Order: sequence, then structure tokens, then C-alpha cells
Amino acid sequence: MTWEIALLVYALVMVGCLFGGVLIGTAIGIVGILGITLASGTRLWPSLGDIVWNTTTSFTLVAIPLFVLMGEIILRSGVSRRFYAGISNLLTGVPGGLAHTNILGCAVFSALSGSTVATAMTVGTVALPEMRGRGYDDRLTLGTLTGGGCLGILIPPSIPMIVYSSVTQESVLDMFAAGIVPGIALTVSFLAYVAIRVVASPGLAPAREQRASGAVIVRGLLDTLPVILLVLSVLGGMYWGIVTPTEAAGFGCAIAIVIALAYRDFSWSALNQSLRNAVITSCVVLFITINSQFLSFAIVQAGIGRGISNALVSLDVAPFVLFCVLVAMYAVLGMFIDGLSIMLLTVPVLYPGLVGLGFDGVWLGIVIIVLIELGALTPPMGLNLFAIQSISRETPIAAVGRSSLPYAAIILALCFVLYAFPELVLFLPEAMKK
Repeated sequence: MTWEIALLVYALVMVGCLFGGVLIGTAIGIVGILGITLASGTRLWPSLGDIVWNTTTSFTLVAIPLFVLMGEIILRSGVSRRFYAGISNLLTGVPGGLAHTNILGCAVFSALSGSTVATAMTVGTVALPEMRGRGYDDRLTLGTLTGGGCLGILIPPSIPMIVYSSVTQESVLDMFAAGIVPGIALTVSFLAYVAIRVVASPGLAPAREQRASGAVIVRGLLDTLPVILLVLSVLGGMYWGIVTPTEAAGFGCAIAIVIALAYRDFSWSALNQSLRNAVITSCVVLFITINSQFLSFAIVQAGIGRGISNALVSLDVAPFVLFCVLVAMYAVLGMFIDGLSIMLLTVPVLYPGLVGLGFDGVWLGIVIIVLIELGALTPPMGLNLFAIQSISRETPIAAVGRSSLPYAAIILALCFVLYAFPELVLFLPEAMKK
């Protein structure tokens, strides 16, 4: 069977499973096992056990449950509320101060938790009543929560970056370093948009509040300092070579527990909920990852990766055209499939060919993650839209979507900026190797 026929069979079975209501993770596994069977019969079935073992014992993937637990501890304890209040105090007197607070708060919390949806809901639960009470228009508020929630998977530590590294064998540390500048650039772009929007339409936010006093600023700094130190200690330990990413995740969990206990706002119930959510999230991620490894093995056995790579080379198409096709493909897939599943479904197929054409593997990973962020804001499957709508039930999903469109446009624009200036992604990883 040629690789073209194999690819067609895989695609038809995948589409059939999805339309039949099969969950995406299970569908990926079914296609992978079918592909292995078509290529070699049952001879390679024992390899499935090896794949499961190697995936679940991967030193890289062990970081996922630890980073998730670290974020859950911060989100479930009083640390998250104090951090949000601290940023709010620091931005008192800034036009649209609470809207800026949402962006910054979501950026930090989603980076720690690794879940855009959990962060959007956590911050939204605190921010939405407060902003409505102060006279902020929902057209401004809702977009800052859905858009801000996307930032975390681009700002390290990031679960999709860890998963991408495990699939492609790229360095986790390089991926983390590569995401810093684009993450900061996207955060600043969101803040700039909010500032311009508030100035252009003053009715969206209340009149400028009185500038914060020295005491309020000091209190704000004290409330934000523990979380900032946590982020710096985790990232700094990795970049200075003191700890590996997995060790940094464990170290971050320990610091998070100490901070939560220091505030005396962390109960046994909160710890139990944190552990429960960390287990659930980690199991979902590992289940999809294991099934994606089945599919990757099937793709290798069928020669699909090599075939696509040769086909792309023979097309002799300009790299920018291929990039535009990549953006369009991920934009469409993001409307129907969650981000992690998209990555695990497409990367094993596309990575060999695109890298063979000269695209840097680390740069490609960051671009794919940015496109996954876009999918979280595009209906009908934009998870962040449904997360915010679930805590603002009286607001139609269409209204939440409209408020999120400018942030989706900014994310899309960033993709083309990264294509034009790849050094924005590659500067820090290359500097770390010198």
C-alpha cells in the first residue's frame, strides 16, 4: 500500500470516527492501531505496549502533572485572589485598569496552570462581578478574559510545549525560551489594544479613578511578589542550568505549597481539589499523547512523513505560500477540535516535511502553539468562549465571540510577524547555547 493510499485511509477513518461521536483521543488511537495493522498485520502489536511504557515513563512528560498541580495550588488557594487584587491596586488610575488587570492576571495564571479554560473561568469568576459593579461594559470585559486566557500556553512553563517536545524530540528548554518574547509581545499587544479601545470609546470603562496612594501601591507589590518570585524561581532555575524542567516543576510545587500555607488560606479541601484536578488533567493529556504515539508509529511505518516531505519539496512552492496554507489549516481545525488534539493529530504528519523544507523545529512549534491559541477563540468549538459564557449565563455566546474577535485578529497578526521576524522566537534559545 502506497503512502498516499494510507494517508487517505487514515483521513477517512478519522473523519468517520469524529462524525460518529468518537472522542478525538480515542479516534487518534483507533487510526493508529488500524494503520499499524494494515502495514504489518499483528506482528507489530507488541510494540504498542512498548509505546505505552515509554510514553508514561518519559522524563519530559513527568513535568506535566507537576506543573498542573503547581497551577492548581495557586488557583485554589487565596494566592490567586491576592495576586489579582495586587495588580488591580498597582493599576489604579490607569484608564481601563481592571481590563488591563484581566490581561496580566490571565497571562500569569494560565502560564502557571497550563489551562486556558481553567484560568479564564477562575479569573472571570472574580473579575466579572467586580467590573460590572464598577461600570465596565461587557463588550470590553468579556474579551479581556477570553483573550487573556489564551496567553498561558505561549508563556512558559507550558504544557503544549512539553507535549510538542516529546513528539518531535525538540528541547523543552529551547521551547520554553522561544516562547518568552512572543508571549510578552502578545501580552503587550493585548494591553495596547485595551488602552486604545478605552480611549476611543470612554463609555466602555468608568471615569479614571484617583491615582493610588503609596500605601496601596506597597500593598499591591506585596500581594504580587510571591507569584512573581515563584515564576522567576522556576524559570530561572531551568535557564541557569540548576534544574531540569521536570525538577523545576517539582520545585515549583513545593514553593506553591509554602506560599499557600503562608497565607493561611489553603485548606485540606482545596488541596484535595487541586490533586483531583491535576490527576484528571494529566490523565487526559497522557491518554491523548499515548494514542498520538500510536498514530505516529503508524505514520512512520506507512512512510507518510517521508512521502509528504518529498511531495512538498517537489512542489517547489514558495515558503510563504506553505505558511499561509498552514495558518489556514490550523484556523479551520481550531473551529472544531481542541488545541492539544490538533497538535498531536497534525505534528507527526507535518513536522518531518516542514523541517525538511528548512523551517526550524522550535520556531514551528511556537507558531503552532500561537495558532492553537487562535482556535480557543473561534466558534463553534472555541473553549474559552464557552468557559466565559458559563459564568455569564445571561450573555449569548455570540456576544462573547464578538468581544473576542479583536484578540483573535491580534493573534493572527502575530503569526505573520513571527514569519517575517523568526529571530523573535529563536533569539533566546540561540543566546542560551553560547
